[in-house]
Amino acid sequence: MTTATATRTATTDERHLAKLQRDHGPALLGFLLGLTYGDRQRAEDLAQETLVRAWLHPEAFDGPFDSMRPWLFTVARRLAIDARRSRLARPVETGDGMLASTPDPADTTESAVAALDVRAAVRGLSPEHRAVLVRLYFHGLTVNEAAADLGIPAGTVKSRSHYALRQLGHRLPGYRPRRRAVARPHATAAQ
Repeated sequence: MTTATATRTATTDERHLAKLQRDHGPALLGFLLGLTYGDRQRAEDLAQETLVRAWLHPEAFDGPFDSMRPWLFTVARRLAIDARRSRLARPVETGDGMLASTPDPADTTESAVAALDVRAAVRGLSPEHRAVLVRLYFHGLTVNEAAADLGIPAGTVKSRSHYALRQLGHRLPGYRPRRRAVARPHATAAQ
């Protein structure tokens, strides 16, 4: 049987592994707690996986080290890095609470209510403001096209559009217009 087809059967002796855990287990767990930002469960899982690697690689005990601690810490650090990369590569899991608060895409109730609110608010505008918004937002005309269609200057279309949108903002429920920052005078150094 060639070495390429042989399966690995050599493992670390259980007595050596138990001594390894007694001597280095607490320090290894403390090291991993630091790498996992205090997540004890994750640190314990990584410590266990590190000891499994030590069990699967008895040749590490024959290395030139006086102590196995550097080897264990290197393996543990690499496992922690791999676990973090793996978690970051997966999408965030959502719980039942998140799903319960997310609206059903097939439910058109929200959009129907919003459409009714918009229609009512647009009906409350003056005929001039309503005519500008209908052409710009519902028919998709440009400012110049709306101006030509209504027979008014482009500047008037812009002005009416601006004031009509402000009125809609006040009439629509839950809408909060963005406020511009107010320039504040700088305090003088003499104070």
